[in-house]
Amino acid sequence: MEISEPVLLILLSLAEQPRHGYAILQDTERMSEGRVRLSTGTLYGALSRLLEEKWIERFKEEDTSRGRQAYRLTAAGRRNLQMEVSRLQHLTRVAALRVARKET
Repeated sequence: MEISEPVLLILLSLAEQPRHGYAILQDTERMSEGRVRLSTGTLYGALSRLLEEKWIERFKEEDTSRGRQAYRLTAAGRRNLQMEVSRLQHLTRVAALRVARKET
């Protein structure tokens, strides 16, 4: 599964703690400093794909009277996220070296 920036932000949000949909929307916007504003359609489409791929799982929040659906990373999802972060770190290092080399 290719990881777009919105999906990466969703996964990072869930890496910190389990969240329900609205909390994910707020957190992704906060992490991107307002640059990424997910629509509910985009969010739930991404969550659906992540559920299918077993990167995340759904559960009922115990501490709310409404029993809202929340999402959390699976072990596979955390591994895949760590691989993506490593890939991005490598690309950032390569880019920084290339840019620095060009400037001198």
